[in-house]
Amino acid sequence: MMKFKLMLSLVFTITCLSITAQSNSIKFEEFDLDNGLHVILHQDKTTPIVNISVMYHVGSKNENPNLTGFAHFFEHLMFEGTKNIPRHEFSNYVERAGGTLNANTSNDRTYYYEILPSNQLELGLWLESERMLHAKVDSIGIATQKRVVIEEKKQRYDNTPYGDIVKVTLERAYKKHPYQWPVIGDPEHIMGAKDEDFVNFYETYYVPNNACLVLAGDFDLKNAKTLVNKYFGAIPKGTKKMHRPTEFESPQTSEVRDTVFRSIQLPLIMHAYHMPALGTSDYYAVDMLNNVLSKGQSSRFYKSLVDKQQKALEVGSFSMSLEDPGMALAYALPNSGVENKDLEDALIAEIKKVQDELISDREFEKLKNQVENSIIKGNRKLAHIAENLASNYTYFDNTNLVNQELDKYLSVTPEDIQRVAKKYFTKDNRVVIYYLPKTEQAK
Repeated sequence: MMKFKLMLSLVFTITCLSITAQSNSIKFEEFDLDNGLHVILHQDKTTPIVNISVMYHVGSKNENPNLTGFAHFFEHLMFEGTKNIPRHEFSNYVERAGGTLNANTSNDRTYYYEILPSNQLELGLWLESERMLHAKVDSIGIATQKRVVIEEKKQRYDNTPYGDIVKVTLERAYKKHPYQWPVIGDPEHIMGAKDEDFVNFYETYYVPNNACLVLAGDFDLKNAKTLVNKYFGAIPKGTKKMHRPTEFESPQTSEVRDTVFRSIQLPLIMHAYHMPALGTSDYYAVDMLNNVLSKGQSSRFYKSLVDKQQKALEVGSFSMSLEDPGMALAYALPNSGVENKDLEDALIAEIKKVQDELISDREFEKLKNQVENSIIKGNRKLAHIAENLASNYTYFDNTNLVNQELDKYLSVTPEDIQRVAKKYFTKDNRVVIYYLPKTEQAK
């Protein structure tokens, strides 16, 4: 069952909360270059390392419906090399300098970073400026990464148990918004795309006025500003029109229910509820509700469905932290001999308890402690601070939300939790997927 938990976290990346309390607020400076690049500097001389990261405000939701998977494709392609970096040498520069690097893509943004010894700051800035200014978007790299992406889809989605459960759920939850397709996209779109399609995507979105550069760690502020201007100041501003979704889902008025069959051993029941976007007041309340239901073995779902009733082998719920209105997902795997309908009814009954009665003072205090501990603990990692600074600017144009989010969670009341349970966790607002073994298809 641990493998299933890990799979869910891989299928959909949930935004990490790594913010500290107001009394220990994160200090930063920020400014814009003339080309529109937003720069955030967070100085921390605790350890001699520096995190150099760039967040581009482009994810799968910015893609052409007939050319999906491009944002994720560029997560790979941008490591191919540049005009001044030989093919396949990008990562070697970082590793030879004693650093690490990686990238990830979501529905809403793409994020690249290097963690280097502090005396290698200039190397990291040069690498990211090279990637932004003239990455190798050519036929050789495109052909190579097409094969890589197709193989990744096979491994992570097609040949992994429960690998496409979130995909099939969102396809049924969204009819207008591009959250309906997965970040990895459609293999046929990737394979059929022309080289010029990729060049156009790069020239449209991977530009300074669609990016946020964050330096976090041990560096001299004056020197850092000089180097940022040296490597990024002359990069031309992007001029092509960027697609931003304007069509959002109408309120769902009746339950959507479907059954799919896959090569799995155990059934899975998925409930997905439409919920507000990241940053809204109700988002924090729904996220707290999900913690009440499934945060740890003392949560309501686990205590009732796993321990007491022994109807579930595994159960959980979590929020999809999306820039536009997202989904709250609740799932359960039935124990041996338990009917799927019985487990689903038990899942619904636990949600109804939160709708009918306020959570106790003791449970609420435990919930607040869990949230505060998680946020402060996460903030010990410099990489998390850097990503949160970038995210708050990219999504909200308000970097200082990094110092306010804990207060937003702690302002949620038991009444708020009950209210959002009643408002969003309803039959008419949910998508139900019975994800069953193929052996049951003939029954």
